[in-house]
Amino acid sequence: MARIVLAPDKFKGSITARDVAAQVGAGITAVLPDAELVVVPVSDGGDGLLDVALSVGFERVDVEASGPLGEPVSSWYAVRGDEVVIEMAEICGLARASDLDAMGATSRGLGEAIATALDRGANSVLLGIGGSASTDGGAGVLEALGARLLDGSGSPCRPGGGGLSALERVDLSALHPRLAEVAITVACDVDNPLTGPRGAAAVYGPQKGANPDQVAALDQALTRLADIVSDASGSDVRDAAGAGAAGGVGYATLDVLGATLRSGVDVVLDLVDFADALEGADLVVTGEGMLDEQTLIGKAPAGVAAAARARGIPVVAVCGARSLSDELLRKAGIGAVHVISDLATEPRESFERPGPLLQRAGRAIARELKDSRT
Repeated sequence: MARIVLAPDKFKGSITARDVAAQVGAGITAVLPDAELVVVPVSDGGDGLLDVALSVGFERVDVEASGPLGEPVSSWYAVRGDEVVIEMAEICGLARASDLDAMGATSRGLGEAIATALDRGANSVLLGIGGSASTDGGAGVLEALGARLLDGSGSPCRPGGGGLSALERVDLSALHPRLAEVAITVACDVDNPLTGPRGAAAVYGPQKGANPDQVAALDQALTRLADIVSDASGSDVRDAAGAGAAGGVGYATLDVLGATLRSGVDVVLDLVDFADALEGADLVVTGEGMLDEQTLIGKAPAGVAAAARARGIPVVAVCGARSLSDELLRKAGIGAVHVISDLATEPRESFERPGPLLQRAGRAIARELKDSRT
């Protein structure tokens, strides 16, 4: 009997990781009815992280928080005992933004969710910070957790990165008292510093609606934030790898909250006990919507393939489309790829109705495995 580990990421905007696994698994069992399927949906630590948490026993907890433009939103995070997983995109990310506001978008909602989790007794907090809408250096997060960011008159600065241009003083004396007791881990797959030509504003600001003048203004504002926060905190991590993640949320969590930044896929593989799932496996199936150059830089399929390859377990992938050559995929540990757009009869089918195509891919994977064992 074959033991097959199904560890796909979501196909973004199309189908969740759990549903990808279910459809591929249905195809496999149609050919190999006795196959043992181990379903381990994965994520790179961005959007989709909460779904992964639910798949390993976390429960949904509703929370009210501020959206990216400061509006109240109904959102949720995941809880298992005293462990909490919070996804920034779900609360105050780009997907929540009715309009792009590069200068005014805030990370406050993430901080509010953290505060709620701390008040409810969390001792371990995992933050997925991909998909952010803001470039405020994590100022909103800090304010929601009790910090005061003040202008020259002693009034709070306006929300968003634009408001930081008036920043004169940061008071950290009233930070949430439980922050010192809690382990905070940030899933982060970028190595950008906070400021400069590779910083949060320059690299990611345009994706959030910033024009060239606004990019320059935001970079200056983030520099001002770092200068003043370093005086208050006694440390300066603006140049640390990942400080520029999520518009500078990486910086705030590192410098003020004492967080640890880790590769998103590594965090997720630990969360789902992937090492245990691989025990006795004959094959691993991974994948995502698009296999491209980004896949090789910290994305879930590459992490899954690396872990399987270290155990000598073959890996195949399913995807909506690909731009990577067979050679590059083999170097990443992926021996074969099943592209469902190649199976589609019309262009939108693989995006809008991926289920039957994924089942066909699953049947093909099962036949290949069956043939290899005869």
